[in-house]
Amino acid sequence: MEVTTKRMSLVVGALGVLSFILGVIAENKKPASGTPITGKDVVICKYPADPTVMLGYLSFAFLVASTLAGGLSLFYPYKGKSIPWPALFQSTSFFVFFLISLGSTALAAVMLLLPTITEHKHLLSNVHYNLETTCPTAKTGLLGGGAFLALDAALFWLVSLMLADNAREDYFDDVMLAPPNMMPT
Repeated sequence: MEVTTKRMSLVVGALGVLSFILGVIAENKKPASGTPITGKDVVICKYPADPTVMLGYLSFAFLVASTLAGGLSLFYPYKGKSIPWPALFQSTSFFVFFLISLGSTALAAVMLLLPTITEHKHLLSNVHYNLETTCPTAKTGLLGGGAFLALDAALFWLVSLMLADNAREDYFDDVMLAPPNMMPT
């Protein structure tokens, strides 16, 4: 089975969509707060069982997988022909979308991990010595925003892949048209 840009784009897109779906479900399943149970000089927060933490980490994992597939797809030697990476970055549009892909991936990772880790911390550290505590949970909206950014990042990786494919075609057209003594190195 030959690796093609179409197959790689399907992999990147599918992983990005999975990250999006899991992030949105995690946001929707997150409880608003826990139930405070007052004891002697402590408040123990009881949180309902929910899959938010697991779904948040899975969403992040699929974001990472989508990013790795997207990044590798840009530099993979399709049909046995590799292109030097500086030749790819000579294309301004490719360079801009590559940077946007990296930036949106980083922002999505932060927005997925921050509430997931915070929620995980709240579940593990549920004994409070402040009797006024309201049993908080992670900030609402960050997981959903991170999910949308994960989808955006996958789409930007797909645009980068299309632009890399165009730059690859231009590079090989120039190599074929150049006289033998003028071949790029």
